[in-house]
Amino acid sequence: VKGFPSALVLFFPQVATVTDYGAFIKIPGCRKQGLVHRTHMSSCRVDKPSEIVDVGDKVWVKLIGKEMKDDKVKLSLSMKVVNQGTGKDLDPNNVSLDQDERKKRTFRDYTSQKITLEAVLNTVCKKCGCKGHFAKECFMQPGGTKYSLIPEEEEEEVAAAGREGDEKTNQAEESSKKRKK
Repeated sequence: VKGFPSALVLFFPQVATVTDYGAFIKIPGCRKQGLVHRTHMSSCRVDKPSEIVDVGDKVWVKLIGKEMKDDKVKLSLSMKVVNQGTGKDLDPNNVSLDQDERKKRTFRDYTSQKITLEAVLNTVCKKCGCKGHFAKECFMQPGGTKYSLIPEEEEEEVAAAGREGDEKTNQAEESSKKRKK
């Protein structure tokens, strides 16, 4: 089957046999047969190919794939990308075929792979004085901006409570100064 381009539309080849998984089509002018899998018979789901085609029917098909297996050429055909009334190619750039191939790809299950989370080091950098890294990993330029870790919620609450206590003492000191005057 040399010389068959992958986008060739075959005009009215005849259905040779119908199976549970598709229909074998006689290629005119050749002794080869191609398979129209049931997934390529219609854009709708096909459970029984015998409900779509019968032996001897003439249908429009498009060659969508060639495969060499055991020194034999296996041809894959599609009916759903060809208008069955006019023979017009409905997918000239093979966009829907590419989408079908992507749908067939299996999902990879990554749940068995362990994910390790790195904790922040409880260290102080000798270079910049910040917590969480060593001097050899320091990203601060000499004289540049110093970065520190975002405090935890508990630390924020303690700091806020400490600030409130400082404000109360400042107010008390100011009121006592006013009285002394």
